[in-house]
Amino acid sequence: MNNLKAVKRDSNTNGQTNKLRASGFIPAILYGGKNPNTKISIDKKNLINILNSDSFLSTVIELDIDGKKEKVLPREVSYHVVSNEPLHIDFMRVVPGTKIIIELPVQFKNHPDSPGLKKGGVLNIVRRKVELKCPAEKIPDDIVIDLSGLDIGASIKISTVNLPSEVTPTITGRDFVIATIAPPTIYKEPEKPEVEGEVPAEGAEGEAAAATAEGTEGSPKEGETPKKDEKGKEPAGDKKAGGDKKAYADKKPPEKK
Repeated sequence: MNNLKAVKRDSNTNGQTNKLRASGFIPAILYGGKNPNTKISIDKKNLINILNSDSFLSTVIELDIDGKKEKVLPREVSYHVVSNEPLHIDFMRVVPGTKIIIELPVQFKNHPDSPGLKKGGVLNIVRRKVELKCPAEKIPDDIVIDLSGLDIGASIKISTVNLPSEVTPTITGRDFVIATIAPPTIYKEPEKPEVEGEVPAEGAEGEAAAATAEGTEGSPKEGETPKKDEKGKEPAGDKKAGGDKKAYADKKPPEKK
């Protein structure tokens, strides 16, 4: 159980409470039971460690108010909208025999003993906190769930959780799920659909290259003498157009009679 020291305060105005905060104290109020409400202040340095825990609002604290000890339960914390610094805390006296409603954090243990997690399964947490109704003097610290033996597809419901006596969930109409062991998720990139009549890029490039090679096959390279056939003549396709024109020009037209 956490112990905190507190002192009574007489500050009533906003200016007085702001001055109290500037000096390193957090104003608070204590209510409940047969005793009147009491205004107190707590040193911020002593409170900040337990204030930041997830179970702060469900943790019973023993307050030492000027030498008088009382068991209290934090019920509400007010924060600054910009700096998120705590501004005020409400504490309720723990009176034996009274039942209160609290939210308890869910803890999981024995992860290595779960066959489903060993296979690559994922612990899917549906509820990180569960609201319970219990006696003020029997508040459990948290809800612990054992993962031993749970395989893929297992569903952990509130009915499978061992709760202390006189501690019941506030939701009674259904057996709600707290967590599941889900199968591993493998992302597969979808294949691009082929368009009918479309030629793949590689095939098109290959055909173009083949056509170019076929058209240039047998043509002499630049600066190379054309090859002759077996009779010593050049191929007809290799003759230059200029030579044909010259041969035609050397022929004289027949004389007219």
